[in-house]
Amino acid sequence: MSSNITLLRGLEPAPTEQEIYAAALQYVRTVGGVSGLSSTTKVAVDKAVAAIAAATTQLLADLPDRPVTAASD
Repeated sequence: MSSNITLLRGLEPAPTEQEIYAAALQYVRTVGGVSGLSSTTKVAVDKAVAAIAAATTQLLADLPDRPVTAASD
């Protein structure tokens, strides 16, 4: 699972909200076993992604700096 999620810490420029959201969505889909969104999964997935994206943003802000890595395009 973790090999499919992009490393966000230490990127220059810093990761965007969209990159953090994409990583959170990948995590939720992998952990939840959800490949696509349906009316029965959308609310739960959206709620989990928002919480994980917020936690990730806070984590990246709280961690000490590390050597800078160029963001891959």
